[in-house]
Amino acid sequence: MGYGDMTVGTNSSPGAGTTAGPPVPVGPCARTGGPADAVPPVLPSDALRGVPPQGAPRGAVLGAGATGEGLAFGIDPDCLPDGLVVADATGHVICFNRAAARMTAIDPAQALGTRIERALPLEDLEGRRWWALTDPYGGLATRRGQPERNLLLPGGREVLVSASYVRTHPTGPLRRLVVTLRGTEARRRTERSHAELIATVAHELRSPLTSVKGFTATLLAKWERFTDDQKRLMLETVDADANRVTRLIAELLDISRIDSGRLEVRRQPVDIATAVGRHVQALTANGQDPERFLVSVSRPLPDLWADPDKIDQILGNLLENAVRHGEGTVTIGVSPHEKGTAVTVTDEGPGIPEESMGRVFTRFWRGSKRGGTGLGLYIVKGIVEAHGGTITVGRGPGGGAEFRFILPVSAPAYLTQ
Repeated sequence: MGYGDMTVGTNSSPGAGTTAGPPVPVGPCARTGGPADAVPPVLPSDALRGVPPQGAPRGAVLGAGATGEGLAFGIDPDCLPDGLVVADATGHVICFNRAAARMTAIDPAQALGTRIERALPLEDLEGRRWWALTDPYGGLATRRGQPERNLLLPGGREVLVSASYVRTHPTGPLRRLVVTLRGTEARRRTERSHAELIATVAHELRSPLTSVKGFTATLLAKWERFTDDQKRLMLETVDADANRVTRLIAELLDISRIDSGRLEVRRQPVDIATAVGRHVQALTANGQDPERFLVSVSRPLPDLWADPDKIDQILGNLLENAVRHGEGTVTIGVSPHEKGTAVTVTDEGPGIPEESMGRVFTRFWRGSKRGGTGLGLYIVKGIVEAHGGTITVGRGPGGGAEFRFILPVSAPAYLTQ
């Protein structure tokens, strides 16, 4: 149910709808007295349209589903996380909840009973008065509301505003004007995150592509001047930089799938101990001292059904981080767990500061200045959670970082159906 499907109930004391007099606000959401605010008798069908029946308690909200068939239930507007402002058929404010007061710094007692354009003075980003532009009580009677947009309050404070027009019938007069307010902090964080991602990608792509372009241009222009060894060195550098670009693109695709919930896991039987040994052998083949690694496997291990490629991605990232950022012996422990299989990767380096542990699995977090995009651990967490597992970070016995992930016992869908 959206806010456009809501109408806030009014004070229901006898004669409240017909007694003239000054506005009488009762709490953050209340009706104002006066003939202009009189509400005609409400038929049962009105409740299905989100219009409160006479006698409904103050602050009651009636909701209707998308089909128009709803069930009345009570909600205190002050319990809503977003700001809620409701005006009646004459444009006077009858509800101004606490969230709206907090966002706008406007006293609800002063807003209640006031015309909506005075109680909530809004301007667009070009300085034009929003209520004069939208004219909710005039213009086309077929309008149903206003989409969310960024508007300005007095003093230049930004707020996201949307409006819903509640009518007694599709082309009837406006019965209620329901306005919702949201802060801009969440949107700004998202925009900053996107800007950081673009800047990181541009930076990470620039260096290898510059290298590839430089070496290929040099080889094409002066091929005969270089010896075979020099040509091999240049081509190996080009190949390594091309692999770096490919890896970055794969990371970006993984992030996109994780953020959209589309990361697919193709479960197969996986021997996690063998996978760990394979990664250690690859690191030693690339020049790491074999004595630096200690693998401990506690058997028997439960059957593990997981995506082998993604398990390799998890192990590769954690071991590479331990080698690059840690020191001393890198210990990899594989053991059975009450929920499945637990894998621990520990180093003997300086570890991760206590104040940074809460940000380790966020995008762009870097434990040191030794390269990397800061995306690896974010992807690792997404892959583990896609398997239904958990991953944690802490301090190991030797003071270094300790990463531990647990993969639950599972099986492919065709074996569980």
